Amino acid sequence: MSDPGLALVLSGGGARAAYQVGFLKHLASRYPDLAPGILTGVSAGGIIATCLASREGRFGEAVDRLTEIWRGLHIEDVFRVDPRDLASHVTRWGFRLVSGGVSGTSRVRSLVDTAPLRELLTRILTPDGEGRLPAITRNLSARTLHAVALTASSYTTGQSVTWVQTAEGCGVMTWERLPRNGSVDGCLRVDHVMASSALPFFFPAVEVDGAWYGDGGIRLTAPLSPAIHLGARKIIAISTRYPRTREEADRPAVNGYPPPAQVAGVLLNAIFLDLLDADALRLEQLNGLIDRLPPWKRDGLRHVDLLILRPSQDLGRLANEFEADLPRTFRFLVRGLGSRQTRSNDMLSLLMFQPDYIAKLIELGESDARARSEEIEAFIRQDVQPGVEPAGREKPARRFGLFRRKRLVNS
Repeated sequence: MSDPGLALVLSGGGARAAYQVGFLKHLASRYPDLAPGILTGVSAGGIIATCLASREGRFGEAVDRLTEIWRGLHIEDVFRVDPRDLASHVTRWGFRLVSGGVSGTSRVRSLVDTAPLRELLTRILTPDGEGRLPAITRNLSARTLHAVALTASSYTTGQSVTWVQTAEGCGVMTWERLPRNGSVDGCLRVDHVMASSALPFFFPAVEVDGAWYGDGGIRLTAPLSPAIHLGARKIIAISTRYPRTREEADRPAVNGYPPPAQVAGVLLNAIFLDLLDADALRLEQLNGLIDRLPPWKRDGLRHVDLLILRPSQDLGRLANEFEADLPRTFRFLVRGLGSRQTRSNDMLSLLMFQPDYIAKLIELGESDARARSEEIEAFIRQDVQPGVEPAGREKPARRFGLFRRKRLVNS
């Protein structure tokens, strides 16, 4: 049986998500029968969450399989890097820019083709004829899973949408947070996973039920929100953002005018990684307010414990060590964007699905988790009784503003 109060929140970060795999590897080695009831993810974290939700056997066995998949990844398994395909995409982008969008201009949707990623997910997740993931439905029915949620950003409406699939009769409520955020219940499909992980401009948008979606981190202002809405009382969140010291933060990453790679890295960090820090701070502040109120004045708000694990090294700087091993044509293109001019290559780290870089991140995630093993064990073994709010602790938790809720009905 799953623990419906324990949630895993997996943030985005492209290839950096290998760090999350390393953390899970340590977690599974210590707690092979752990059963987080709630799994939420965005971007590459959504891929990991979906793989765990589709698991067969124990948690430890699922993580072993996940680790094996990530260790075997090559950049060619995620997007096409053959010279002809890359040249075609770059040429069509350039022609579109100089043509003024005249009628008949060849349409190009992204800088790379992610057909290999769809093929990989189809092979791993084994969807049915309609693209649905029967393994998730089976685990929900068996109560080894309580709920799973993936977040994407709608390019069609500008909204952030969280797709939710839950166990029948679990009493979970969907939510609407006006004006831009909300949830949709139903069976998850490969399209949902592809949409959530579609990095803007680099990966093509994905059509889901008549609308076009991209990476969920773009409009998700509260990364912890889906887990809390789904009933979490304890959240383990794995970030791929290195917490720099003041000295490191003030140290220039480039000399002179910033190249496109540096600008893109700053933007991608702001979109995908910075928001977890702000969300955790708000959560902690609200937790303190909730603990000061008597239970009958909390208006349905509850204390939610949060544990965040972060890298002990800058994953962007690590990417520089492996840049020379990228496929030749792709390496040529990213160097044209200035990838060799920045000391912390955040943009490149998102796209570096190289076995050596991934192995390094898995090793680092496992090592960082091991260093905090006592704290992790205390957090997991901490007993939080439903309806009983812990008092006098300085742990983070939060509820999010005003929102409308509606009963969840699976389809």
